[in-house]
Amino acid sequence: MIFNSLPFLIFILVFMPVYFYLRGRRRLLWCLAGSYFFYGWWDWRFLSLIAFSTLVDYFVGMKLEHEHRPRWRKRWLTVSVVVNLGVLAFFKYFNFFAESLRALLHTIGWEADWTTLNIILPVGISFYTFQSMSYTIDVYRRKIPVEHSLVRFATYIAFFPQLVAGPIVRAAELLPQFHHDHPFRWDNFVKGGTQALWGFFKKVAIADTLAPFVDQCFQSPDSFGAMHLLIGVIFYSFQIYCDFSGYSDIAIGLARMLGFRFPENFRSPYFSRSFSEFWTRWHITLSSWLRDYLYIPLGGNRHGTFKTYRNLMLTMLLGGLWHGASWVFVFWGFLHGMYLVGQRLLGPPFGKMLAALRVPRALQAGGYILLVYTLTNVAWVFFRSPDFGTAMAMFQGMADIASFSWELVINKFLVLKGALLIAFLLWVDVAALRLDWQELVWRKPQWQVAAWAVLLWLMAFFGTFDSNAFIYFQF
Repeated sequence: MIFNSLPFLIFILVFMPVYFYLRGRRRLLWCLAGSYFFYGWWDWRFLSLIAFSTLVDYFVGMKLEHEHRPRWRKRWLTVSVVVNLGVLAFFKYFNFFAESLRALLHTIGWEADWTTLNIILPVGISFYTFQSMSYTIDVYRRKIPVEHSLVRFATYIAFFPQLVAGPIVRAAELLPQFHHDHPFRWDNFVKGGTQALWGFFKKVAIADTLAPFVDQCFQSPDSFGAMHLLIGVIFYSFQIYCDFSGYSDIAIGLARMLGFRFPENFRSPYFSRSFSEFWTRWHITLSSWLRDYLYIPLGGNRHGTFKTYRNLMLTMLLGGLWHGASWVFVFWGFLHGMYLVGQRLLGPPFGKMLAALRVPRALQAGGYILLVYTLTNVAWVFFRSPDFGTAMAMFQGMADIASFSWELVINKFLVLKGALLIAFLLWVDVAALRLDWQELVWRKPQWQVAAWAVLLWLMAFFGTFDSNAFIYFQF
């Protein structure tokens, strides 16, 4: 079930009134049943996976509470990590590593004659696996108490707003919120509904409008001129941003309507002046998860320059692999790792040079933003391409100066429509740096009505209502 579909509209209209009517354990059971129904809508067989992961980590948490011997505590934590990552690796990476091994053996003259399994990737497995692991790791570190209620813990793992595409809400942030009922509050309904509507607008009006233009570019880059392909790359940067941040806004807004608070997941990332800043603005919950559970345990920046660079590269490589079982995703992570290392190496001397030349700060900021956005787009080409051949064809096509012409751009109306929508999005993002839109809307009832009316009108006028799946469902 996806947010931008008729089945979800029917689901939420049934779920929400019953949710606010019930209290205590009955509300928890209803929330759990609704979340399992929401997830099982794709394929009910995968409910066994999320139930299995839930039972394993609940059991490990109970063992960690009563176990005080360090060696045995590490063993129980290892059980959780091995089981969770083992399930994730099997369903997401088995075919990838099998095919990669066969290709490697072929290069040295060995022909491996085997067939890989036709394994279906369960929706959202990367997200709920990381969310579940955060619980056992934090219990092991004694940062949070053990959750004794299996129903409450299972509801935390399966809570439908963020189940399939984030944000990754850690146990310390979300589990305590299940310990008490959340009565209906009008301010939660308006603020959450406004954010959800904004997310729907970003998805159906911007991301789905840009998608056809982007798809044709990456499906056949040899068929288009340089300007057409460049526009396609720029459009993709905003397609994936609006698609993913749109889902996050809907999830955060729905949770707010139900009385829950989720962490922010995006914060105007294309206005970043460095790559370290970019990763504090893009997919914030994943970035912070990788920082706290991978980069820092590896040593962070505590053991010298070389090991800092090594830890950055390992974190970004694994972050790329987390996104998908493909070498283009690994290379995307490699590029961002190189960007972070390059920033540390070249940033200080370059900054001193600009200061010595007395370049105005505003000009420096604009240059840094443009540089980060440009290099991010270079990485996005690999992220979007199905293989390296397509990525290289995209770069070769954009380098063909002779075909860099507006006359060779196909479907100019869609380009102008997309540019208008992107301009509106950037205006809202720039204004959001100075204004709290939700607080502004909440000040007067007529502003609430106006905000909802404008968003609904924009969706009706610009929206593409084909129930297109969100991009991050595949991860």
